[in-house]
Amino acid sequence: MGVTKTDYMRGIQCPKMLWLDKHMPEKRVIPPNVQQRLDDGNAFGDKAMGMFGPYVETTAYREDGKLDYVQMIKNTKTLLESGENVVCEGAFAYFGCYCATDILKKVPGGRDLYEVKNSTEVKPQFIKDIGFQCFVARKSGVRIQRMYIVYRNADAKENESPFLIQDVTEEADAFARTVGDHIFRLGRIKAQRYEVEQEMGPQCDEPYECWYKDYCKSLVGKPRDWHVTRGYDDGWRI
Repeated sequence: MGVTKTDYMRGIQCPKMLWLDKHMPEKRVIPPNVQQRLDDGNAFGDKAMGMFGPYVETTAYREDGKLDYVQMIKNTKTLLESGENVVCEGAFAYFGCYCATDILKKVPGGRDLYEVKNSTEVKPQFIKDIGFQCFVARKSGVRIQRMYIVYRNADAKENESPFLIQDVTEEADAFARTVGDHIFRLGRIKAQRYEVEQEMGPQCDEPYECWYKDYCKSLVGKPRDWHVTRGYDDGWRI
């Protein structure tokens, strides 16, 4: 079973989080302030789509209102082959692993990749995020040239651009080379029948607060007979 970008990012933070997302999402509790932050991030990302002028978005929906990932992948392929200058939400899949890229800008020799974050600084987890996208996009045949994080200009005055851009190509390239070592392991964890047993620790809050903390706290001290999937203390966390 493949993993999405979200699966990957959550899985490298904590394997149990990844398993719960798949098998017990009803245990998830998203605090209102976190949901607001997610909504603000989506709005900031939508605004950034036009930062290079006209663009085409690949987003497509099924009849039930859910995203149509298959159609998005087809739309992306068509737009890239036709030489569209700026493609937003470009969708790619590789052996079941999926990602959607915020902005792909045409440049000599290929495309530059931009990941948009509603943050006032570039954080280490953003490098992992864009590195995963780079891995999947390149495996799908896209020649990614440079990679950038677009983040919020907190000091922007009226009529000034709200966006700052940082080149993270070298760091993201280095991380992208490690992705293949982890995707199939995470896919197995996601698909396994038994719940991952994982001690609570720093991964509950870093780099993001886990939405399953209350559930995991409720299990502390209780006898468990599930299969144990080791991970956090085995040196694989990245």
